[in-house]
Amino acid sequence: MQITIQREQLLKPLSFVAGVVERRQPLPILSNVLLRYKDGVLMLTGTDLEVEIVVSMRVSGGNEGEFTAPARKLLDICRALPAESVLELRLDKGKAVIRSGRSRFTLLTMPPGDFPSVETTQWEWALTIPQRTLGRLLQKTQFCMAQQDVRYYLNGILLEVTSEKLRAVATDGHRMALSEAALEHRSETERQVIVPRKGVLELTRFLDDSDDEVEVKGGTNHIRVIRKDLTFTSKLIDGRFPDYHKVIPQGQQIQVRVSRDLFRESLSRVAILSNEKYRGVRVTLAAGAMRLSAHNPEQEEAQEEVSVDYTGEELEIGFNVNYIIEAVGAIESAEVELGLTDSNNSCTLRAPGDVFSQYVVMPMRL
Repeated sequence: MQITIQREQLLKPLSFVAGVVERRQPLPILSNVLLRYKDGVLMLTGTDLEVEIVVSMRVSGGNEGEFTAPARKLLDICRALPAESVLELRLDKGKAVIRSGRSRFTLLTMPPGDFPSVETTQWEWALTIPQRTLGRLLQKTQFCMAQQDVRYYLNGILLEVTSEKLRAVATDGHRMALSEAALEHRSETERQVIVPRKGVLELTRFLDDSDDEVEVKGGTNHIRVIRKDLTFTSKLIDGRFPDYHKVIPQGQQIQVRVSRDLFRESLSRVAILSNEKYRGVRVTLAAGAMRLSAHNPEQEEAQEEVSVDYTGEELEIGFNVNYIIEAVGAIESAEVELGLTDSNNSCTLRAPGDVFSQYVVMPMRL
């Protein structure tokens, strides 16, 4: 195999593929990227057996063939070469040789026949959706995914397909994010699948902020997202996601609007002196004002006051300040609307009038 390619043409696709590759792999071949050149198309494949990314690109001229090479080292070489460089990649006596100008690199290879592929079954449902829409759903919810929770079904995002909507839900048991979008093309089926954490993070890396559509397909054990030049496949988490409808508070009598930026900045300042382990902040609502306060075991204390349109009785409630800051950061409007019932029930946060996205944060005792 031998091809000649521009550095910029190879760099971005290679970064997508190398992102899947873990530095410490149980199988040495999984540290490699598979390069296959046929019919004028170069295909790059990376996998960790859970997630697989295949990127294809047109390359004029070259000899057909395939080989594997260490993904991280190949990416680092491409990054280190000067802009507008031209690379020659070829297989020579079982080793991968990369030439560019006066630079020459030789990398060990492994047999391409040993490179694994993610085994997929028949696809049971499919839909099309703009890249921008799918990316926003994931970005607005992914920060609420659990990390290495023993409740394995929380270590990912629930994607719920209905006839007219695609909904994304994530929770770590202490907070929850929900976002949904209308489907332009009606879905023929209704399904729920749980995409694992790593799959979600890799998927958001290559979804552009454009109206170009991607095809999403699901089976019993896998989900696949197909872009014009890229195919993403991930195993699904085999588990039952909690009934998220029960987590959403109903009949909240207290609705408070506050400036998003002012609220987030005040929370960030108060958080400096919060308990490093529990990260608690006390929110007190009184006539015309919201007071934020935090203290730590060293008897240090921080206080902030924010003007709000509130005329009810005084209410005091505690939260993990990081949970509130992250939820506010995911809201894009100038104001944030907080929904409250009392000091013992969860708080909801959303943009005023937004019926598509909301965040639920459980209270904590301080």
